[in-house]
Amino acid sequence: MPAWVDSAYQEYANRLKTACQLRLVEIDAVKRTKHTDLQRAMAIEGDKILAAVPKGALIISLAIEGKAWNTPQLAQQMQSWMQRGSPVALLVGGPEGLASKCLQQSQHYWSLSPLTLPHPMVRVILAEQLFRAYSILKNHPYHR
Repeated sequence: MPAWVDSAYQEYANRLKTACQLRLVEIDAVKRTKHTDLQRAMAIEGDKILAAVPKGALIISLAIEGKAWNTPQLAQQMQSWMQRGSPVALLVGGPEGLASKCLQQSQHYWSLSPLTLPHPMVRVILAEQLFRAYSILKNHPYHR
């Protein structure tokens, strides 16, 4: 990732550190060529993603067909996640999206936007929106 992506992501991840740990786990995408079996590539990536999910985690897949939460709704979701006391895994798919096995294991589907967003932006947007939602829960003025 470009340095600006890592810097922006870290900025928000660090702001959340006192409340909850935001941990990024990157899964290498299967190399694609014009002869790549995309279903097989997605299945391999899906296995790797699910292997990285902590035991007992609430799994939320980011998917275009997911529910679009506004910021106050995300804050409510975040509050319920924090009350669970178990890890939350936010799954972001590869170039073709998430494997069906990832979607099947998910308890929720969240759509950031009906637009297709580049992975570097998704990383930053997720971290920022989680911090913004947390700031609402703590009555911090950032969310305004």
